[in-house]
Amino acid sequence: MKALKYLIIGVVFGIVLTKSEAVSWYRIYEMFQFQSFHMYGIIMVAIGTGVLSIQIIKRNQWKNSKGALFFIPPKEFGAFRYWIGGLIFGLGWALIGACPGPIFILLGSGFFTVIFVLIGALLGTFTYGLVKDKLPH
Repeated sequence: MKALKYLIIGVVFGIVLTKSEAVSWYRIYEMFQFQSFHMYGIIMVAIGTGVLSIQIIKRNQWKNSKGALFFIPPKEFGAFRYWIGGLIFGLGWALIGACPGPIFILLGSGFFTVIFVLIGALLGTFTYGLVKDKLPH
């Protein structure tokens, strides 16, 4: 039953991203060329929604599905690694034209060549898992 709940949320999220054109390669290209505010507006709304949601959860002491209070650990200090990680993520996003979420939405929309992007993302994640203990964190 839990899987059905997550499937429904995922489908609704996919529909919202598709209708807002957040999965459009053209919109992402416009964003990285600084030609349109469209994607920046979507990102700012997402950040605002996230900040507001976290504050509501913390202040009202909401519980998760298992009945335990939500615990959000504080971020560790280390701005350099966040800059490097964000730079790598952004470069991949700019080169491919899709971040991880829209990869699945594009596959579901019938753009089957995106399977190569998915394979590349999985290989990159696997490679990071192999070398993460050797990287400075």
